[in-house]
Amino acid sequence: MNRKIGFGIIGCGVIADWHIRGIENAQYAKLVAVCDANETKARNLGEKKKVDYYTKMEEMLKRQDLDVICICTPSSLHPEQAVLAANAGKHIITEKPMAITLEKADEMINACKKNRVKLATIFQRRVTEPFASIKKAFENNELGKLILGDCCLKYYRGQAYYDSAGWRGTWKFDGGGALMNQGIHMIDILQWLMGDVEEVFSYSKTLARKIEVEDTSVSVLNFKNGAVGIIECATSVFPSTIPHRLEVHGEKGSILFEGEGVKRWVTGGPDGEPVEKVGNIENTGKSITSPTDISDAGHRIQIQDMVEAIKENRDPMVTGEEGRKALEIILAIYKSSKTGMPVKLPLK
Repeated sequence: MNRKIGFGIIGCGVIADWHIRGIENAQYAKLVAVCDANETKARNLGEKKKVDYYTKMEEMLKRQDLDVICICTPSSLHPEQAVLAANAGKHIITEKPMAITLEKADEMINACKKNRVKLATIFQRRVTEPFASIKKAFENNELGKLILGDCCLKYYRGQAYYDSAGWRGTWKFDGGGALMNQGIHMIDILQWLMGDVEEVFSYSKTLARKIEVEDTSVSVLNFKNGAVGIIECATSVFPSTIPHRLEVHGEKGSILFEGEGVKRWVTGGPDGEPVEKVGNIENTGKSITSPTDISDAGHRIQIQDMVEAIKENRDPMVTGEEGRKALEIILAIYKSSKTGMPVKLPLK
């Protein structure tokens, strides 16, 4: 395939800009169309980017120059749109969470396999630093036997945030609250580094916002490798400047990530004494206060990777099967909170 790979956007909201910048900066990629059920949004973005716009996805999918669909709609809409795209022979990049139930996630995965198209899930932190280097350290067993893996995700989203769109904070469209919408990225990183989760026990509550879903959650994890951990996640914590943290500990070392940087990276030296691999670095204390604070570097990498995956006929960096893992943990947390009992994975 010598021509440029044609990309289309479904959902012309905030996150669409991240995908468009990724497409515009990718080699051998081209934005060819955008689509939104809201004609004003679709027209405005189409005219801004000088591409065709649609209000019906089915019409956009008829384009012969369209190879990849970027799904940037509310979470509950992802599966139906992905299946439509797959049946039309289009490859798919979906925002997180890929679905709000495992059954729907599996429908997406199976439709893509049946139609021999590629499915990528946006988990941009996996492909950017420092987590790409941290993953290599885990693969090289630099921390030794894993002991503890914790993430503390204390975010602030005011009532105005939830009131700004009718789907926010609902089970039907958002699929959950702080965990499903804000916490899923770092939960994905935690399980990516520490390994599969065997069991969870959780308290998840709605304490500060007028929404259906949780704004505060605390969970205890038991990993299959014997390690244990904790997930604290909230959108109810004031002020908005508290940085999130992820801490992983093994018998031979620890890595502490805070805000947007590594705070400490310590491993045992040849004499058994601790060696600081990385000290405090710039942006360590930075917090994510709104969706627009997220860097687009990961989207650029994953979109370029999809172009190369198509050309090389290989899987993308973060497949649908990988995207499913964090979703399953969150759904297990919800089940535990509802039943008041520990929940084992995989879910049945």
